[in-house]
Amino acid sequence: MNRLQNISADTLKDETSEQIDNRQPEICNVLRRFIRARSMPVERCDMCSTALGSDHPHLVEPATRRLVCACPACAVLFSSSANKKYRRVPQMVRALPDFEMTDAQWEGLMIPINMAFFFQSSAAGKVIVLYPSPAGATESLLDFDSWQTIVQTNPQLQRMEPDTEALLVNRVQKASDYFIVPIDECYKLVGLIRTKWKGLSGGVEVWEAINDFFAVLRNRSTEVAGATHA
Repeated sequence: MNRLQNISADTLKDETSEQIDNRQPEICNVLRRFIRARSMPVERCDMCSTALGSDHPHLVEPATRRLVCACPACAVLFSSSANKKYRRVPQMVRALPDFEMTDAQWEGLMIPINMAFFFQSSAAGKVIVLYPSPAGATESLLDFDSWQTIVQTNPQLQRMEPDTEALLVNRVQKASDYFIVPIDECYKLVGLIRTKWKGLSGGVEVWEAINDFFAVLRNRSTEVAGATHA
């Protein structure tokens, strides 16, 4: 009887060890996910420290152009344009298929690359133009008369919210993309280019990412018709 018990115990021990060995990869994967989840920092609302999801509102501080993260409850407190410290960034993307700008007008703006975004800065009291680069967002001097001519031809630009919305232009590689976008989308594009750019030409990865970025904007956008000229 004792012999049978010893055999059964040895058999059970062997089977248990084999089961553990078979499940070892699964156990390791669970541990990796647990460690990864614990090590990833949780993004929090800059106003109340509530944990945020990946898709959350942003506020902009006009005086510094700084973007801050916010939970929906805090963001709604800054929806009024009367607030001077922060302004809530909207979410709507508007495509401008009828946007009118000649090559000569674009060249008159004297922007060194064929991609840029323009917004009305309430703190500076003027339109600011920035273009993305491997070093981040770079400001370019804007010729006021050239800009005013473009605005007169495209009155949709007069309806942009100051500080929180921008005209995003993409004329790279014969593209003709014109959008009025939330200002955080512009800085998202800047970050994408800054982190993925490699070498002198940027590399395949960054251009694929740029194309994907504008494809997502097109899918999100609502088309806004331009002015009708007599």
